[in-house]
Amino acid sequence: MQGFNYCLFLDRDGTINFEKHFIKDPDELQLIPGAAQAIREARELGFKIIVVSNQSGVARGIMTEEDVKRVNNRLVELLSEEGAVVDAVYYCPHDASEGNGCSCRKPNAGMFEKAKQEYDIDFNRSIMVGDRLTDIESGNRIGAATVLVLTGYGARLQESWTEKPGSIDIVAPTLYESMPFMRAKVDEWKTNKKGSEKAT
Repeated sequence: MQGFNYCLFLDRDGTINFEKHFIKDPDELQLIPGAAQAIREARELGFKIIVVSNQSGVARGIMTEEDVKRVNNRLVELLSEEGAVVDAVYYCPHDASEGNGCSCRKPNAGMFEKAKQEYDIDFNRSIMVGDRLTDIESGNRIGAATVLVLTGYGARLQESWTEKPGSIDIVAPTLYESMPFMRAKVDEWKTNKKGSEKAT
């Protein structure tokens, strides 16, 4: 499909599934209503779908990497049951306090750079959606458009604003309710040749 180097980067907890404290049991995973439909529609627009998730519970000893993989597999399974296909799920197992030079933990761009190499992604034609400012900052760093959703921690974050930070393109109640923005961005990219320049 033309333009299939578009990418929708999605945070996991609080964006696709309900935020729960360090999910380690796949049975605890519950999709936020409309999330699967949003992913289906985004793919129809030409987006690759890549999940990028900080999972510091591994470094803290709360869960193992195998736990994270089982939860991620369950996420892909639940979405697939609703016809929503995910291209890849990346996660960072490190803790921000480790001081180990981690380059993958959001807002660092390590997971995004790996996705770019593996899927030939155009950052300038990508969107990052999440419920935390670290998600927004990571989107800013790679030159993607940004969406803050009010599921997860997003609503709590918004309550502290006097006005919307300029680093956030839009605020949406849910992932699904950000779809008009995604459609508008695709229309913009199709008519703006500058948007086709690959980020380096």
